[in-house]
Amino acid sequence: MKKIVIDVNIFMDFLFKREGHEKVAEIFKQCIKKNVAGFSCAHEITTLNYFLQKSNRDKVKIRKTLSGIMKHFKVIATNEEILQKALFSEIDDFEDAVIEVSSKENGAEYILTRNTRDFKKSIITPITPEELLIILKNDTKK
Repeated sequence: MKKIVIDVNIFMDFLFKREGHEKVAEIFKQCIKKNVAGFSCAHEITTLNYFLQKSNRDKVKIRKTLSGIMKHFKVIATNEEILQKALFSEIDDFEDAVIEVSSKENGAEYILTRNTRDFKKSIITPITPEELLIILKNDTKK
């Protein structure tokens, strides 16, 4: 089973129905069916909450949305060890470095992101939803 850590921009594509959200929905279905192990970093949940509130969404709906994400995607705790390791990552952006270290610590194969260039120095392979869907399709052919 593929293990992926999902960057916040992927959740936002889905929740705000941005371009490419249909592909993200296909991947999320695979995570819900447990064909793919999907992970989210804890700080991404707080970031999503911020953007959902900023978009004037109903607070009850926001809680329900975040609860659903936490139900279907394993949330990776951010602790001092992860933060310390992220400080020394080759990745320049600290938040992205935390995602990289969290991915490594949890045995993820890929970081699912729209911004693969942000992770070009990552020790975990960054991948777009379109690329992941091709990999998953090829895996089912085997």
